[in-house]
Order: sequence, then C-alpha cells, then structure tokens
Amino acid sequence: MDSETRQHKGSQIMRLMMFTVMISSMSALMFHVVLPQISEEFHLTLAQASWLSSAYTLIYAFGTVTYGKLADRFQLRSLVTFGLTLFAAGSLVGLVSQTFWAALLGRCLQSAGAAAVPAIALIIPVRYFPQEKRGSALSMTAVGLAIGGALGPVVSAAIVSIANWRWLFLPSLLILLLLPFYRRILETEPKQAAKSFDWLGGGLLAAFTALLLLGVTNRSWPYLAASIPLLILFLARIRLTKEPFIEPRLFRNKTYATGLALSFLIAGIGVSLYFLTPILLSEVYRLGSDWIGFAMVPAAVAASLLGRKGGKLADRKGNPYLFSVASGCLLACFVLLSVLTGIAPLWISIILILGNVGQSFMQVAMSNSISRALPKEQVGVGMGLFSMLSFIAQGIGAGVYGLAAAQGSSVNWNPLHADADSYVFGNIYLVLAVLHVGILLFYRLGFRARNPGVKTESISHKALGGERT
Repeated sequence: MDSETRQHKGSQIMRLMMFTVMISSMSALMFHVVLPQISEEFHLTLAQASWLSSAYTLIYAFGTVTYGKLADRFQLRSLVTFGLTLFAAGSLVGLVSQTFWAALLGRCLQSAGAAAVPAIALIIPVRYFPQEKRGSALSMTAVGLAIGGALGPVVSAAIVSIANWRWLFLPSLLILLLLPFYRRILETEPKQAAKSFDWLGGGLLAAFTALLLLGVTNRSWPYLAASIPLLILFLARIRLTKEPFIEPRLFRNKTYATGLALSFLIAGIGVSLYFLTPILLSEVYRLGSDWIGFAMVPAAVAASLLGRKGGKLADRKGNPYLFSVASGCLLACFVLLSVLTGIAPLWISIILILGNVGQSFMQVAMSNSISRALPKEQVGVGMGLFSMLSFIAQGIGAGVYGLAAAQGSSVNWNPLHADADSYVFGNIYLVLAVLHVGILLFYRLGFRARNPGVKTESISHKALGGERT
C-alpha cells in the first residue's frame, strides 16, 4: 500500500478515534455528579460510592500500558474489537444493575475495555503517518478529549434530571456503532513472532499502580508504603526475566525518559484545571454543581475547536514551537488565576480558556515528541507507558490539590492577589506558574548545554523528537 493511501486510511481511523475518545471521556466523567445520589440509594458512605470512579481510574491507568504492550504483539483490529466490546458489555451490565456491586462490575468492565482507547489512539498516528504529519493526527485525540470533557457534565446533568442515574450507562453503548467501521478500515498487519507474556511483571506493575493511586487519593501512608516494595520487585523482575513486561532498555533511551519526566509533571499540573477549579468555584463563589459545569464549558469548547490548530502548528513549525505556544497559554492562565481569583466567576471561566487550550496543545506536542523517540518495535508499550504515567500524575496531582485546598492558607504569596478568602488558590496557581517556567526552561535550554553552539530549537527537536521510528 502506498504512503498516500495509508495516510488516507489513517485519517479515517483517527476520525473514528476522535468520537471513540469523546465517548470514553464522557463515560469517565459522568458519574462524578451522581455519587451522593448513589450513596443514598444503597445506604453507603460517599467514600464507598466513590469506588465507581476510583475503580474506573485504577483499571484505566494500568490498562493503557497493557494494551500498548499487547499492540506490539497482536493486530490493532483485534484489540479494538475486544476493547470496545468489553466497554459496551460493561455499559449494559451497569444499565440493568439492581445492586451497587453490579453497577461497580459494570464500571470495571467499562474501564477494562476503555483502556484500549488512549493506547491505540497514540499508536495509530505512529503507524499510519509520517513524522511531518503526525501532529495533526494526534490532535484529533485531544479534540475528542476536549469535546468529551465539555459534554460529560452537561449530558450527565440532563439525563439525571429526567431519569434514573443508571441511564448514564446508555450513551456508552453508542460506541458499538463504530466497531464495524474499525473492522473495515484497520489493516491486517504482518504477524509478529510469538512471545511469552510476562504476567508476573504486569501483575506487579498493576499492584504498584493501584496502591500508589489509592495511597494518594485516600491520603493513606500504609498504601504508599506498600507500593514501594512492589516497585522494587517490578524493577528487579524486568531486569532478570528474559522477556519482561517492559524492556529495561526503554528507560535507557534518554530522549524517551526525559519526555516521560516532563509529561509526568505537565499532566500533574494540568489536572488542576479540571480538579481544582470546581473546588474554587464551589468554596469561593458558592456555585452549585450545575453552574460549575456551565462555567467550565467555554474552556472545553475552545480546546475542542482549536485542538486541530495545535496539531497543524506542530507539523508546520515543529514541536518546540507548539510547546512554547502551549507554555505561554498555561503561564498566562496560572498567573491570571493567581492574581484575579476572587473576582467575578465569569472572568475565571474566560481565563480557563487559555489553560485548556494550552494543555491541549501541550498534550499534542509531548505525545508527538515522545512517539518520535521510540523504535518501531517499542511504540506500543512505550506510548502505553506514557499514557499510564499521565493518569498516575493526574491522580497524584488531584490528591495534592485536594489536600492543599482543605488545609487553606492565611498567608498570601502573591502581592498582587487581594482576596483574603482565596489565598490558598492564589498560592497554588502561583506555584504552578513557577513550575511551568521551570519546565519551559528545561525544554528550551536543558539540551543546549549538552550541545553548545547549536540553536535551541534544533536541539530541542532532536532531543525530544528527532529519532525516526
């Protein structure tokens, strides 16, 4: 198949993937607003009911790297079929559930299937597009996430206003309509040599991920302490076994390792836009959940409309240029939030547009850069690990922001911030702005030191995106 035909097929697949990511993203978000209702119906505490969201996140985080690993061995068409079918089966179980445990089983099955989506959405652009056109393809995933983020709270509020919360499972069944198109368009790939699957290594990584996220989200030191020996055992396992779950040489790829570290920080900071902002709007402005959802919609809509623009910028002017634009948007957002928190919520809603667009651009720049640093045989597990670490960073970030907001602050670190009721939020946003300055400097200047006399952009492009797969 010639390159042009392959790219045409790739474009068709990415359009399907955009809608798939949208539905998956909606499903992940829709249950947050009904947890109090569920806890009341089944006579549970809010912490117990929150397992409908926590279990989804835990399985989703580890599932992405598992599907990535499997994508290096099996047909993408088979993995998509399995993942979407499992996702729909979980939706059906949840829709007809009469007990909390049945609803939880439905959410777990949903998550186990949906985890295929982010991994495969990052792999398809690598396999179907040349480097110079990969940014536009990756941006379609960002658009799907943004649309799902915008529609999730709105659709959820609309459904529960007229029907039982179980009907929140219904929109997810729409994903089955896309399956025949995936089956028709995805190519049959050459068979890979059969390899054993490191179930022990995968199990250790899954247990470490679960305990780490549980420790952070529940602020439990025993969970965090228990996760450390599991990480040590996992690292020992991949060094000693012949065919490990993750090849140790993947981490010896300095370009890839640097990209992972940056992406971890960026994801941890970026989740503040979606997690900390509702707390701000609730505690400082006393808005209800419906108005909070509407306040965040303009930013999500802007990110969905401009997401493709980010991919085109990456293709036309390079990842370093897009990274700089994204950093500028995020810096402006966090600085303005740090200074202006306490003014009318309409302005907060407008400022969030800068942050959401910047985070969307940043996601495209980093995923594009990291994909270029991977050899062909490691693209699946490499991109799956990138996706998993992003989810872990978001979980850790959410835990840290929740703890900081609960602690409050009587000290103001920003002399331009004047509202005493929101000092803690102004301080957090100021710290996040400073961290983004450090990230930008590291990206733009850190590699120059290794290669004196070469232009920053060239070095950055080489260091975070120059290797060909």
